[in-house]
Amino acid sequence: MEPLLVITNLPGQDSARRVAEALIAGRLAACVNLLAPCASVYRWQGKIETAEEIPLLIKTLASHYGKVEAIIRQHHPYELPEIIAVPISAGLPEYLAWVAAETEQGIDS
Repeated sequence: MEPLLVITNLPGQDSARRVAEALIAGRLAACVNLLAPCASVYRWQGKIETAEEIPLLIKTLASHYGKVEAIIRQHHPYELPEIIAVPISAGLPEYLAWVAAETEQGIDS
């Protein structure tokens, strides 16, 4: 079991909720936190841009990363979405066991 935290940002609550619900329905994530809107400042195609985005924190397993990425890309409106995966090296053992149990039957596991 290799727990993983996947981070992405979406442009609005509706698209963020669609991604979260697809991941939970597919048992590819045990929990997805939709955080408060934040201001993002970045360079895109040579210009400085700003956008309000909804950060998502996705708790899953490393073995599901490819499927999680595919779901995010499928539902994400951006040409180049931010998708970052961070290994979880420590945590409450019971919580991490719950993440594993909730995702062990992930889509086509």
